[in-house]
Amino acid sequence: MALEKTRNYIISELKSYGLRVSTDEFTAKTPLGDKRMANIVGDIPGETKDIVAVASHYDTKFYDDMRFVGANDPAASVATLLEIARVLGNSKEKPKLTYRVVFFDGEEALCEGWDECSKPEAPDNTYGSRRYVSQLKAQGDLKSTRALILLDMMGYTKLELGRDPSSTRWLQDIIWQAGRELGHSKVFVDRQEGVGGDDHEPFLDAGIPAVDMIQLSGYPYWHKADDDFDKISADSIKIVGDTVLASLPRIVSYVQANGG
Repeated sequence: MALEKTRNYIISELKSYGLRVSTDEFTAKTPLGDKRMANIVGDIPGETKDIVAVASHYDTKFYDDMRFVGANDPAASVATLLEIARVLGNSKEKPKLTYRVVFFDGEEALCEGWDECSKPEAPDNTYGSRRYVSQLKAQGDLKSTRALILLDMMGYTKLELGRDPSSTRWLQDIIWQAGRELGHSKVFVDRQEGVGGDDHEPFLDAGIPAVDMIQLSGYPYWHKADDDFDKISADSIKIVGDTVLASLPRIVSYVQANGG
């Protein structure tokens, strides 16, 4: 199974970077019956157990009537998150807070439309992130997760990241400022980016600051066969990765200065 091969690859890479890796396998109740899923977590332990997390989903939308590659959704964000993990794992300086990378399963809807088969209290999407937050609640660990950066559809050759209005403003401000200071003011713009649902929402609902770095409205190949690798730019991936890495110490400083 392709998804299992992807999962094994991610786990192998994270371990090779020296991260502490765990998986959470679970059964999700979906409109198409029970489905086995698994989230992947990699930690770079810090001076405290409080966590700043960076995440992406790694499942790809399934279609039985076309070959869907999903180069931007989600291969670009998975590749970016792996490189972020590699850099953090190879750092000789222990972070003040624990850095965590999370690869969510089950972000995509099982039915063709995002909300086509959703029911109240039972969305047909974001299975992995909802599972992850429910586990935080069950283990009493909500307060230890201080921030989440979500990467999704951020590898386009014509990259432009608008601001998702549901995202936490102070967290978004830090990242957008860092990106501009690195010379990417044409990428980190102030227009609104409508999302309409993503893996950061369960975190926001639980009171955890979260930001979604996504280009949805300006990507014409979303969930189409044309979402192939010719639409992806290594420069775009590098811009996002460099910006996240530059933002992390600032986010930690903000957290510590505001009750961290």
